[in-house]
Amino acid sequence: MAKRPGGELATRPLHFIWICDCSGSMSVDGKIQALNNAIREALPHMAKVADENPNAEVLVRAVKFASGATWHVSQPTPVADFKWMDLTTEGETAMGKALALVAEQMQIPPMSDRALPPVLVLLSDGQPTDDFAAGLKALMDLPWGKKTVRVSIAIGQDADLDVLQKFIGHTERKPLQANRPEDLVKCIKWVSTAVLKAASAPASQAKGAAAPADNIPIPAPPMPAAPPAGAVQGGNVCKIHGKPEPCQICVW
Repeated sequence: MAKRPGGELATRPLHFIWICDCSGSMSVDGKIQALNNAIREALPHMAKVADENPNAEVLVRAVKFASGATWHVSQPTPVADFKWMDLTTEGETAMGKALALVAEQMQIPPMSDRALPPVLVLLSDGQPTDDFAAGLKALMDLPWGKKTVRVSIAIGQDADLDVLQKFIGHTERKPLQANRPEDLVKCIKWVSTAVLKAASAPASQAKGAAAPADNIPIPAPPMPAAPPAGAVQGGNVCKIHGKPEPCQICVW
């Protein structure tokens, strides 16, 4: 990592938290394997972005949720040292509990008043089976909860887009749609680089982290490789199965 001007005290922490659906439906059609691979592949790109910003210390964690919610990686870890451990699936979709778990970490302490706006990335293929609204309220009732940069990724066509939109909380930002593995790789790489870069940019570094997260200019997301089911593409054919796109064999 490049030497930071002024030493380590010149840096400000930027917490980046993956919030991952590990419910039973994520075992279908290789979705959980695709998620594990996509995050692992994105880490070198994420580390490069962090290394290019001398003023931000990117600290990564992960929450997993199924019938309950728990920290998958509980210790805020410098991105250069972060290792992804594969997620496994079971049970239901306790998304509300996952957000409540994250909310606990948005209090001061453990949050520092010197921190940059945290980035929260919610990934899900279904609907919450617990009190999502209560979990979201617990997060948004906190000053740091309001300042978070929130991004959501719908994995497959059964994801609850309304819930994922409520998590984002801004009408101008929409959930990303990942309908097959290459979509998920593209979305996760974008979150790990473009969104991370925007959150750590000088515009987000107002003294005392006073700038609200919705004032952070987030670049346009990548277009998904496959459109949602029912969309029509001009005669494109799946190279694997020879079916009109979107190929219903390939699409989750």
